Amino acid sequence: MAFTRATGKHRAPSRMARRSAGIAGAATLATTGVIGTLASPALAADTDTRSLEDTGLTQVITEDSLVDRINAQAAAQEQEAVEAIAKAKAKAEAERKAEARAKEIRLERERAAREAERRRLASFQLPVAGSYVSTGYKTGGALWSSGHHSGIDFHAAYGTRVVSVGSGTVVEAGWGGAYGNNIVIRMNDGTYTQYGHLSSIGVYVGQTVEPGQQIGISGSTGNSTGPHLHFEARTSPEYGSDINPITYLRARGVNV
Repeated sequence: MAFTRATGKHRAPSRMARRSAGIAGAATLATTGVIGTLASPALAADTDTRSLEDTGLTQVITEDSLVDRINAQAAAQEQEAVEAIAKAKAKAEAERKAEARAKEIRLERERAAREAERRRLASFQLPVAGSYVSTGYKTGGALWSSGHHSGIDFHAAYGTRVVSVGSGTVVEAGWGGAYGNNIVIRMNDGTYTQYGHLSSIGVYVGQTVEPGQQIGISGSTGNSTGPHLHFEARTSPEYGSDINPITYLRARGVNV
């Protein structure tokens, strides 16, 4: 008896058709799996992003970062201010020290100048520069009414400058009889000096004089045998109170 293959939709697929279908299904499955796998991260990222936005976390993180930057800037500005204050204080201190040192130097110079002036005013010198004693103290002879020389004579050509031996005040300036034109000075130490036989007088009573200041010009006026300077040291402005002029000058540092 002969059998025939059924036809139509109930027909079983051939082996080749089944193989082709299997391959196609595997391919479809593989493709679907790969696509799904590749799509999953993007989908997760979108989900995460939406989640952060929905919860406001992104805004919070942004605000925290801004606050941190502001705080950092404020800290930096505060540090700059502290450093600026420190520099200003250091500068002010340096200026104060410099000013104090300058003042100290100025005071030292002023003290030195005052001391130098004090020494100068307290100094004594010869009444005729570079001269020498031509007639000594207490030399006897008929030339003097007292019988002896009441002072010393310094060699001085006519017209030689005569100066005060120290600081003092003029108490007499004019004609002095046997002394001719003469000057008497009260010295600052309380003693007196007298200068006689001058050709001219260059000071007045009450005038203050300093060591080395010119007071007159040498000559030969009064009881004199020639141009010279008669010099006396006294304890008062009056004649007869004389003391040894050489001892007087040497005691005050003058080389006679």
